[in-house]
Amino acid sequence: MVAAALRVALRLAGVSGDERIERAKRYYERSTFGGDSSHLPTAMAELDAVEADVALARGRVIHAGYLDQRRSGAEPLAEDPRELELFTHAAQLYHRLGDVRGEAEALFWIGCCLQVTRGDEALSAPYFERSRALAGQAGDKLTASYAIRHLAFIEYGAGRFDAARELIGESIRLRREVGFLPGVAANLIALAEIVARQQGKAAGLALLDEAEAAARECGANGIVGWAAEARAELEALPES
Repeated sequence: MVAAALRVALRLAGVSGDERIERAKRYYERSTFGGDSSHLPTAMAELDAVEADVALARGRVIHAGYLDQRRSGAEPLAEDPRELELFTHAAQLYHRLGDVRGEAEALFWIGCCLQVTRGDEALSAPYFERSRALAGQAGDKLTASYAIRHLAFIEYGAGRFDAARELIGESIRLRREVGFLPGVAANLIALAEIVARQQGKAAGLALLDEAEAAARECGANGIVGWAAEARAELEALPES
């Protein structure tokens, strides 16, 4: 718990990874040359935190590369095995540090890798559920919104449209609360697809108009592209 408190304090103080590494060097010198080893546990905790942050960031970059392959139509899609390894390593380090917020984020990404990269929704679901619970505990509404969004995808894929719609609505609410407007627009696209299944494509297309307007307003050009793709799919649906 001391390590967790330290990590939170460093985050709030805006202490960078480079600064933590430099401080660890000073602790090493203080121990080796000055005979004061009292700060070595602190140095190790800070370095574990840096390692966890880097593992998480590297895993996200690898995942972005996978998504880029998929968008470009590359065949066959090549999974980088480091993605899951990095997210798992980050989750283990955050757990050891007692960093609930960090663990929630890393668990989400494990679930995302399993669901999106490997196509295993059954295996991904417990990670999203645990991420959602820990994010709620940490007051991290953004990570919670991601976990809930992907749980909605599982419900949608299983044909449980009411449950999917409720979850997407909850994710939208959380994203509005934290001002994550590109994420709101993305969720409106998902909601449009659900509503089209339940109420007909006209209702879904109206939500896509809202999603596209929201994306343009915040400069989320990638989300505008998603909306265009979703529009083509909905317009191909038969009239209800």
